[in-house]
Amino acid sequence: MVGLLTTGVLVGCSQGGNEVDVSVTGTPVPSVSDSPTGSPSATDDSSGPKSDRPDRPPRVLGTIASGLEVPWGLAFLPSGDAVVTERISGRVLLLSGPKHRVSELGTIAITEPNVEAGLLGVAVSPDFDSDRLLYFYVSTAEDNRVVRAELRGGGLGELQDVLTGIPNGFIHDGGRLLFGPDGLLYVSTGEIGEPSLAQDRDSLAGKILRITPDGDPAPGNPFDSPVWSWGHRNVQGLAFDDAGRLWASEFGDSSFDELNLIEKGANYGWPEVEGMPQGSQTDLDFTDPQATWDVAEASPSGLAFADGYLYLAALRGERLWRVPVTGRGAGKPEPFLAGEYGRMRTVAVAPDGTLWVTTSNRDGRGEPTKDDDRIISVRP
Repeated sequence: MVGLLTTGVLVGCSQGGNEVDVSVTGTPVPSVSDSPTGSPSATDDSSGPKSDRPDRPPRVLGTIASGLEVPWGLAFLPSGDAVVTERISGRVLLLSGPKHRVSELGTIAITEPNVEAGLLGVAVSPDFDSDRLLYFYVSTAEDNRVVRAELRGGGLGELQDVLTGIPNGFIHDGGRLLFGPDGLLYVSTGEIGEPSLAQDRDSLAGKILRITPDGDPAPGNPFDSPVWSWGHRNVQGLAFDDAGRLWASEFGDSSFDELNLIEKGANYGWPEVEGMPQGSQTDLDFTDPQATWDVAEASPSGLAFADGYLYLAALRGERLWRVPVTGRGAGKPEPFLAGEYGRMRTVAVAPDGTLWVTTSNRDGRGEPTKDDDRIISVRP
């Protein structure tokens, strides 16, 4: 099936949504002369990450771009330019050059935005230099699906379906895409507000999927399907550490948000368990989270790994969490930037080792300023 796509160039815009007039701009940020180095090994049993730098808090270096409308996905091309998706508008943006000039690659016309649905994650093909392919997770009128398009001539080519039939809903649509060290595509999905789907192995909802770049179930998957892990409520963050382990951030319901270390075929318990098992639940065959948060402190979306730490972007919690990672697992989380930039959606590691963090204050649940939504640069 071929999807609809429109293309154009973005030089500025005035948007509705939360009735905030905005213009999309890109801004250079200071260079980082003391970029972090060092990382833990897979067998490190110490209490924290190894690093050549002293322990220090993350520091905001500046604004990469402002005036965006609910940016959701963020991925870097081999050139260092960045591709950004906007959930509601369905636009795909390119931030290019040292001044991060913003242009529009196209609009994915099959996007059907809703409360949490729309144009969500983006991933760059590991063979981008030869195939020029970008992958997108998009909510349509019929389903959630993974699609791809070739980047050519300053715009996107014909849209192609990769994986269709992922259940969609107003809420809990998952949406993160990430190519792993194995060259396979990992896809996070939500249970669309129907908790029983997370425990249904025949459903693609409430899962982490593992597929080939062409959309087939990956060799070695545990259930002869795209499913890699199950029992998830709503995973919106995926990251590999330097030992090749997959981590996921997951929205809880009313008690605990979770950081999970993902294992092949593992069941993470939703809706039977939220957070750490208690009482009789300890005998159930569920995998415990590595860390939990009160939902008011997190509501985690994006996740990235840098210099021995996981960085988790919090929406309701309006902060950036830093979690040390060792061979034993996750250490004690630390919060930073609490309340300074509002709702934080996505965090990604830039080619220069800094973090790019997007806000989500124009999604109907935040309090946008004149600069929202924006992407900020953070020294980890």
